[in-house]
Amino acid sequence: MTTQLDALTGRLGGGEMDTGVMLSAATVRRLACDAELVPAVLGGDGAVLDLGRSKRLYVGSARRALVLRDGGCAFPACDRPPRWCQAHHVVSWVDGGPTTQSNGVLLCGYHHRLIHRGGWQVRPGLDGRPDFIPPPHIDPGRRPMRNLYHRRM
Repeated sequence: MTTQLDALTGRLGGGEMDTGVMLSAATVRRLACDAELVPAVLGGDGAVLDLGRSKRLYVGSARRALVLRDGGCAFPACDRPPRWCQAHHVVSWVDGGPTTQSNGVLLCGYHHRLIHRGGWQVRPGLDGRPDFIPPPHIDPGRRPMRNLYHRRM
């Protein structure tokens, strides 16, 4: 996928797949959440002026730390195991969020898409485990919720 920075940061524009399929800015941001992004700066004639590197994925020990903490999908009442989950940046990587345990949470595909659609918010609790804040139409008081399904140590 190729996109402009504005589609990631400002939710403007969109992106294009290598097949020519056009994507909305929201779809670009959702796909970018799990992708390895490599920033490239192009000149006016399309020449590559700078090709950056990516260090944003939760792999190895970073992912294992999330698996140990969350035990699977951390969304309230979800029973999906870690192998069905993706690591989600609470503060998006493109918005400056680090790839750290305190900024990560395991989510199954369904709940990952739900978080990206908006309404629900994720934040680290005082103990470091993720709290989920429901939208007002689910809980007008927006009280934090947690997944109590997975066994915690």
